[in-house]
Order: sequence, then structure tokens, then C-alpha cells
Amino acid sequence: MPIFEYVCKDCKKKFETIVYGSQEAECPHCHGKKLEQQLSIFGVAGTGGKQSVSLPEGPGASCGMGGCCGGGCSDFDS
Repeated sequence: MPIFEYVCKDCKKKFETIVYGSQEAECPHCHGKKLEQQLSIFGVAGTGGKQSVSLPEGPGASCGMGGCCGGGCSDFDS
């Protein structure tokens, strides 16, 4: 199930939504359908070579809250 990020062109609100098959996304705030899809770090694909990922720093970025404890991020350059 892909999660997409959008900005509503009518009310200017940003939101994320799950889009199933040919379903059209709708703004949860104003129910508008004039949406601009945003690029997400998880939705951007490379064309080969090394990929770089910026990880959050500071409180909350450690083990148990999205950190890389156990070496899971060793494949990425930061």
C-alpha cells in the first residue's frame, strides 16, 4: 500500500494518504481534489550508484525511535 504526500491547491493543507488502486486522493480538510503530489524520501528511486539518506539527529533519533541501533544503517552514507 503506497502512502502519498500531497498539498491541496484549494486550502493549501499538507497531508498523507494511502491510495488504493485507481482510487483518487481527496483532501481530508476541504475534500478538494486539486492536489499536488509531493516527493517523499521513500518515494524517490535512484538510477544506480550510492544513495544517501539524511537521518534525524538529536533527542528521539536514538534506539527505539527510528535510530539505527544494531547497524541497520551501515549501508547508507550520511
